[in-house]
Amino acid sequence: MTAVKVDLSQLDDPGCRRPLLVRRGAVATSQPLAAAVGLRVLQDGGSAVDAAIATAACLTVVEPCSTGLGSDAFALVWDNGVLHGLNGSGRSPAALSAEALRGRGLRSVPYRGWEAVTVPGAVQAWADLHARFGRLDFADLLEPAAQYADEGFLVSPVVAAAWQRSADEVQPGLRDAAHAEWGHSFTISGRSPRAGELWRQPEQAVTLRALAASGGRDLYGGRLAAQLVRHAEATGGYLTLDDLARHRSTWVAPISASYRGHQVWELPPNGQGIAALMALGILDGADLAPDPQNVDWWHTQIEAMKLALTDTHAFGADPEMAEVPVAAMLSAENLARLRALIRPRARQPVPGEPSGSHTVLLVTADNDGQLVSFIQSNYDGFGSHIVVPNTGIALQNRGAGFSLQSGHPNELAARKRPFHTIIPAFLTRDGEPIGPFGVTGAHMQPQGHVQVISHTLDQGDDPQTALGRARWFWRQGREVLLEPTVPQYIADGLAARGHQVGYGDRSWEFGRGQAIWRLDDGYVVGSEPRADSHAMGW
Repeated sequence: MTAVKVDLSQLDDPGCRRPLLVRRGAVATSQPLAAAVGLRVLQDGGSAVDAAIATAACLTVVEPCSTGLGSDAFALVWDNGVLHGLNGSGRSPAALSAEALRGRGLRSVPYRGWEAVTVPGAVQAWADLHARFGRLDFADLLEPAAQYADEGFLVSPVVAAAWQRSADEVQPGLRDAAHAEWGHSFTISGRSPRAGELWRQPEQAVTLRALAASGGRDLYGGRLAAQLVRHAEATGGYLTLDDLARHRSTWVAPISASYRGHQVWELPPNGQGIAALMALGILDGADLAPDPQNVDWWHTQIEAMKLALTDTHAFGADPEMAEVPVAAMLSAENLARLRALIRPRARQPVPGEPSGSHTVLLVTADNDGQLVSFIQSNYDGFGSHIVVPNTGIALQNRGAGFSLQSGHPNELAARKRPFHTIIPAFLTRDGEPIGPFGVTGAHMQPQGHVQVISHTLDQGDDPQTALGRARWFWRQGREVLLEPTVPQYIADGLAARGHQVGYGDRSWEFGRGQAIWRLDDGYVVGSEPRADSHAMGW
């Protein structure tokens, strides 16, 4: 039925994580406690969407350095033969404009502070997904997260390290009133919780239960909305009750590209999923056999990704407020034009430079064949580092994705959605689902999608093996980072072709992925070895 298989080639390697094989359903994400919550929902009769919502809510508690109740979210849902797309990104405040920030001498939107805060979209995305695909009560899906916030959990190692970076490197430079609450809500007397330490946040438990009781509406027009706006008014913020009340998620038609007889699916802009599709389209027509031992294949992949991301940063924007030429960018003629630009030497592109992103990705599958790819993010660490007092709501800094360049399609404007890095993905063949997947990490995300798909379709990897293979990461210009396990001859060969090659020493730079592929009698599941990740199923 599918082209995927279970890879037995690495069974003799004691350090190799094995794929999970299950009959009825599965959840994979970056934090095992959250995955266990999703599995419990499936076993209680919930749909894959129910499991995704419960997992996502739990992640706001157990991995707050990546996602929170002030995040945005996107989803792809396979249900009854149709792939549905949901854009859950929030819009900028009506009172904020590029002209105003340029008038203050700014050349880019700051990463911290109210200028970077857009309307939080994740909670509304949960509610909209549940209204269309949910089976269990919405309140029941949020209660496990509330229990972890109320009763506490032991912080996992990778989460502890990321949390510490925010406490030690970011928060000390934020001394104004807008940022004061972060230390109260997310530290222990100024320090982050250590791995294995008990962490409780009863204020967030109260918030989660208010959202559960209101179907999420309290954040957009109730007590929580009023608390958020009061904090904005008191500390120089821009969000108003009207901005929150106007927020809507958007159901969208996914876009796709062909690769090796399969279809890879992404959401359309304002996200960067189109970059993955363009790169795969360029590679699918390349006159070069895909060979992981061949330096030319590494070079060609990197150059295809550069070209795709350069165009995506030039044209990507909110399609409700700017012309985004999606069809032209994915056309065979454009892909052939870009393919012809690849030379034996590395190019010098002129893309944007997104900051490192901290994001959670989860994938779920149920016994009825519903499949979900869901992604949710603060953007950079704890986002803006602005926390609504007494709520545990850390507000995202997605507004930093806007451009302040006059006339750019992604130029900041009132009630506009910024360019987004977070992208769920899905794989099909001949109209049949293979499954959901994704890789987190700012503009590593489309690069990770390309590499996971190549490992899967060019090398026949199962999802766990594909996720575990060494990755490359094009950062900017001719600069390429390689994981330490990439052979030296590959690094030397790329350098000889003009790449500025370095070995990355931080695992989060290379993204964190999850994937579920459908088999004839169940699912094979992979979960990121670079995180605290764990796949669970039954």
